[in-house]
Order: sequence, then structure tokens, then C-alpha cells
Amino acid sequence: MIGRLGLAWIFAISLAMTAEAKPFLATVPFAQIEGWADDDHAAALAAFQRSCVEILASGRGFEREVRFGGKRADWLEVCESTAHTKSARQFFEEKFTALKVADPVRPEGLFTGYYEPEAEGSRTPGNGFDVPIYRKPDDLVSFDAATEKRLNLKYGHLLHGKPAGYLTRREIEEGALQGRGLEIVWLKSWVDAFFIHVQGSGRIRFEDGSTMRLAYGAKSGQPYTGIGGVLVDRGVLTKDNMSMQALRAWMKDNPGKARELMWENKSFVFFREVKVDDPSLGAPGAQQVSLTPLRSLAIDRSLWMFGTPIWLNAKVPSGPAGALQEFRHLMVAQDTGTAIKGYVRGDVYWGWGEKAASVAGQMKSPGAMIVLLPKKLAARLLNGK
Repeated sequence: MIGRLGLAWIFAISLAMTAEAKPFLATVPFAQIEGWADDDHAAALAAFQRSCVEILASGRGFEREVRFGGKRADWLEVCESTAHTKSARQFFEEKFTALKVADPVRPEGLFTGYYEPEAEGSRTPGNGFDVPIYRKPDDLVSFDAATEKRLNLKYGHLLHGKPAGYLTRREIEEGALQGRGLEIVWLKSWVDAFFIHVQGSGRIRFEDGSTMRLAYGAKSGQPYTGIGGVLVDRGVLTKDNMSMQALRAWMKDNPGKARELMWENKSFVFFREVKVDDPSLGAPGAQQVSLTPLRSLAIDRSLWMFGTPIWLNAKVPSGPAGALQEFRHLMVAQDTGTAIKGYVRGDVYWGWGEKAASVAGQMKSPGAMIVLLPKKLAARLLNGK
């Protein structure tokens, strides 16, 4: 879900990387990975196999340069062998080299969380359901490299035949797209719609008990502004007490000001309705693979290839009071986000429901990351090739 941002959207965290700021990759024996033997490797393998289906079928992630992604051929052999493995743990230990990543820019790492919001909705407007969720407009286009560099915009539209920025959030919410048949569903709350935009997916509940699944479709290309950061800058909240829950509480207490605050973020996300056959899985992430709670990880896609198994060692909030507990699990890189930038940077997908929202909304944890790369690819990287 390229549009979703995880907890990092609160401050619009970014990390500039230079040629000098290179990570240090060090081989780690699997036996020395703390917690490795206790993890459910079969659950990680199931998530990895879903990534492999996409890699074997098309491998769209290899269409762009990924610094440590290697070539599709590096992954094909590994993916093809998943059908013949009998031991999940043995599979990962035999097919991959574990490399601990040391980030010279942010040594402590940063891991946040995201989830799939739920909201009441209607397939037709009226009776309080007046907030539209839109599909991608036909006039929203990707600019070529030269235009992107000149305008500092990756997406936009042609205005009187000339490339220009697309509509802002305020313009769209005040009706600029009305009458074009782009509405997928209607919600009751602008705040609910905003958080679905932030997370890049959603589950819509209808009065008859049925549900609709929304997945990221596109983004407007307008600049992103973290509205939590705006409140911090204004002195309304502090960095220490900022969380998704704190932000939503402020918006509930200040409904008149909340709308204008959301308009500070000009970026807008468009969606598509998707069918998810397995109700235990989330909507598709950026790899176009259904996400697995506590196994799918959003990463910086300029650095790590979709499908990369990643061992995460961090502490995560475990209850309303924010008490921390160890989180040591083998994840799979299946998503990305605008604010997910950096070598040791990730966003854990927690699923849906109140518990997932509570944990994801509070999570802002340092941690360590070990990437598992196919052996031939790892050998080339370690040799500087």
C-alpha cells in the first residue's frame, strides 16, 4: 500500500541518504540470532510463499533499481524451491545468508506500525453517509523524469495541455471530483476517511452485515504534510504525548478545527475495491500480495526488494498503558510507504480491529534488523559487487 504511512506520518519522518552514509552488512550465523529457534518459521514461510507467487509470475519490483535487491534471477531459484521444502526453518537457513544491517545515519533504527482501519459505510450516498472514497481519476498521470525534476512532482495532470500539480485534498473534499462517477463507497466521517487514506487500506462494514475491502489505488502527487507534526509545531501536543490515539482524540474534541487541520495535508489517496479470499489476511500491499498480520513489513523499497525475509528484533507496545514486550519475528517485506525511509526502518502490519489499532498507533520503537538474502546475492554484496 504505497500510500500508507504507518505511525511515521505523525511527524512525516524522512531520512536523507548520501553516498557516504553506507550501511554495514555483517554475516550472522542463524544460531546466533536471538530468538530465532523459538519463532514460527512456518508462518513466515507462508507469507514468503505469497511473495514468491508474485515474483514468479511477474516480479514487478525488479522493474526499478533496488540497491540491495539483486536481480530477479537471484530470487527465482529460491522461490521455486519453496514447493519442495519440508522444514520451514531449514529452508531459510539453507537458502539464505543472514546479514545484520548497521545504519550509520540512524544506528538505533526505527520501527512503527500500521493497521487496516474499519468504518461504517454505504454503497449509496445519503442518510448521513456523505463522505466519498474515490477511485483513481483517469486524468491523474505519472510524469516523465524530466517533468518530475522540473516540477518536483511525480504525479499530476495536464492543465490546458501543460503538466501541473493535481487537485489538493481541500479541493477534492469540497467537490472538485463530483459528477465523474469515481465514488466507490460513502462514509459518515471525514476523520474515518482520512485515517483510511493514511493507512492505505480499509474494511467497510455495511448495514446488512457485508463488508468491502479497500486497497491503495494511487496518490495525487501533492506534497504530504504530517498533521500530527503540525499540532506539535503549534504547541497543541508534544512529541512525547503524540500518538494516533492522541491525534484522534484532539480531532474528536475539536471537530471544527479538525477539517482544516486535515486540509493542511494536500496529499490525497485513491482506492480500489479488492476481493480477499482469505479473511485472515489483509488487503494487498505494494507488492500486490495480501498482507499477513505480524509477518508483513513495509520497508524502503529503494533499498530492499519486495519478498525479502527480514528478522526484526524490537520492543512493541502490548497494552493500553503502552507497556513494552519483546518482538522477535521473521517478517517479509511486502509493502512500503512515503515515510518509510532508511536502512534499518520498517512498519509492522498489525492487522485490523481495536487491538491492532491500539498497538500500531503507539508503536515507535528502536530495534535491529537482519535481512535474509539469497546466498549468491549476499556473496556479491559482501564482495562489493
